[in-house]
Amino acid sequence: MSGSPRRLIGLVGPPGVGKSTMAARLADEDPSAAALPMDGFHLPQSRLVELGRRERMGAPDTFDVAAFSAVLAALRADDAPVTAPGFDRTVEEPVAGTIAIGRGIRTIYVEGNYLLHDADGWQAIAPLLDETWYLELDDELRRERLIARHVRSGKTPDAAAAWVRDVDEPNARLISRGAERATRRLAVD
Repeated sequence: MSGSPRRLIGLVGPPGVGKSTMAARLADEDPSAAALPMDGFHLPQSRLVELGRRERMGAPDTFDVAAFSAVLAALRADDAPVTAPGFDRTVEEPVAGTIAIGRGIRTIYVEGNYLLHDADGWQAIAPLLDETWYLELDDELRRERLIARHVRSGKTPDAAAAWVRDVDEPNARLISRGAERATRRLAVD
């Protein structure tokens, strides 16, 4: 897209590939850049339970895509300050207003699983991004890192492995379908 005072670069890939780490690193290296994780747009736990989706948290229909799209559109509109929700992994809940993107921020590294997904409302996201970088990592290493992350967040090793197998991996297969639509594909380690 052109005409925006800000450049939005999407970092996309399956769970555990390192999107958050890369977005934070890139933003830290440039004082005119910021990171915007998609995780803050998870639906709250109470809403997921109400919808019968808690056991699939992380699937495309467990996010507030309209709110995510509205924040991206606001970032594209001008250089006015924009706030967005963050995500607290310890309680697995979005936290309103924890990310502030101020004037002078020219590059935003938007990271998330479904930036290239072409259904469920997600098809509105890619057109709001200037570029999309699809990150790839050896699947075995990615799964190991995911299990470790789930254990750090309080799951038992068995529960973490089951979550990766039953939730994260089906999502990874869905996400991989968008890889060919990415502007760039990057191998990460």
